[in-house]
Amino acid sequence: MLHKETYQLDTMGDLAKKMKSLEEELVNTHRINPNLYVEYDVKRGLRDSAGKGVLTGLTEVSDVNGYRLIEGRQIPSEGRLYYQGYDIYDLVNNQKDRKYGFEEVIYLLLFGKLPSTAKLEKFMDVLSDLQDIPGRFVRDVIMKASNANIMNAMQRCVLTLYTYDENPEDISPSNALRQSLDLIAKMPLIAIYSYYSYRHFRQDQTLLIRNPQRGLSFAENILRMLRSNGHYTELEAKVLDIALILHAEHGGGNNSTFTTHVVTSSGTDTYSSTAASIGSLKGPRHGGANLKAHKMFQNIKENVKNWEDEAEIEEYLTKILARETFDRTGLIYGMGHAVYTLSDPREVILKDFARKLAEEKGMQEEFALYDRVEKIAKDLIPRQRQMFKAVCANVDFYSGFVYTMLGIPEELFTPFFAIARMPGWSAHRLEELINKGKIIRPAYKYVGCHQDFLPVSER
Repeated sequence: MLHKETYQLDTMGDLAKKMKSLEEELVNTHRINPNLYVEYDVKRGLRDSAGKGVLTGLTEVSDVNGYRLIEGRQIPSEGRLYYQGYDIYDLVNNQKDRKYGFEEVIYLLLFGKLPSTAKLEKFMDVLSDLQDIPGRFVRDVIMKASNANIMNAMQRCVLTLYTYDENPEDISPSNALRQSLDLIAKMPLIAIYSYYSYRHFRQDQTLLIRNPQRGLSFAENILRMLRSNGHYTELEAKVLDIALILHAEHGGGNNSTFTTHVVTSSGTDTYSSTAASIGSLKGPRHGGANLKAHKMFQNIKENVKNWEDEAEIEEYLTKILARETFDRTGLIYGMGHAVYTLSDPREVILKDFARKLAEEKGMQEEFALYDRVEKIAKDLIPRQRQMFKAVCANVDFYSGFVYTMLGIPEELFTPFFAIARMPGWSAHRLEELINKGKIIRPAYKYVGCHQDFLPVSER
C-alpha cells in the first residue's frame, strides 16, 4: 500500500501527463493560419496595416498625437497629449509651487475645465470626505485575504465595495459620478493597505496602517502612508504629483480605457467596469510594462560591466533584441509606442524630473545609464527590426526608476498606475453613459469548417 504522500505525487504526475495531452490538443485546435488575417483584411488588435488604431469612437476627454498633417500626409512629429484640450506641457509647467496638480487634473478630466481656487477647495473637501474606508472593510476584506499581487487585491476590493454601496446598480450619470469619486479617493488606501497586509501576513513584516491626513495632496498622503516615518521631501511629493498627472489619462484607445468603454456599454455597474479596467492594466504589455522596464534595467546593470561604455551597452541590447538574454521576448521595455513617433511628452517631462530627483538622491550614474540606453535603443531597434517608423522612449522607461528613487516597492509600481488612471477611466465611463452609445460588439470572421455530427462510436 502506497503512503499518502507517495500516492499524491503519483496522482499529480498522472494529472500533469493528462494536462499535457489536453494542452497539445487545445493548441492544435485553436491555432489560426496567419495568412487568413491578411486575406480577410482583419484589423488585428483593432489596428490597420500601418499599426494605427482603427477609429471606434469619439471622445472629448483627451487627445494623443504623434503625427502632423502636411499636404495631406501624416508626418512623424514630437508627441502631443491634451487633457480636455489643455496641452500636458502647459498643465505641468504652470504647476510651479502649487502642490495639488493631480487634484486639478482630476477635476479637469471629469468636468472639462480647470477649477478656480474656490471650486478646488470644495472639490478637495469632497475627496477628503470620501477617503475614509470602514474599519470592518479593512479587517474583513483587505486583511483576511492578503494577495501577493496587489493589482488582483485591488480588483477584489473594488468588487467588494459594491456590497457596501446602498445603490450600486444605478448607472445614472449622477450616481456614477458619486461612485467614481469614491473610488478615486479610496484607491490609494486600497493599494497601500493591501501591500502592507501582504507584507504582514505573508512575509511576517510590520503592519502599517496610517490614515490619510486632511489638507495634504494625493502625492503627500501616498508618501506619508507608505513610509514608516511618514516623512518626505518637497521634491519627492512634487515628482510623485507629476507622475500621477502624466499617468492620469491617455485617450480612449489604450487597452484599459477601451475596456472601460466596452464594459460600460453593456450597462453594467461602476465596480465591475473598474475591476475590468484594473485587470487590463495589470498586463505586462500595458500598465505592467513599468515593472518590466525596471526588471530589465536590473538585468542590464548586472551584465554590463562599464555603464559608460556605449559599445558594451549596445552589444547587450542587441542580445536582448535577439532573444538571447533577459526574458527572451526580444523586447526592450519602455521603448516604442503605438501612437507616438519622435517623442512621448510624458516621458520627456518625467525624464526631466527623474534627473532632478537623481541629483537629490545621488543617483546620477544610474540616470546616466538610463539616458545612454534610451539613446542607443532609439537607433538600434529600427536598424535591427528594419523599421521605417521612428522609435521613442515611452513613459514606462523612467517611471520605475522614479518610483525606486521615491522608495516605492516594486509590488506597487503598476497599482500606482491604476491610482493615477482611475480619473481617466471615470471620465470615459461617464462620457459613455451620458452619450448612450450602443453596446460595443466588433465582428469576428469564422474561418473554421462546418462538420457533420458523428456518434460516439465513430469519433
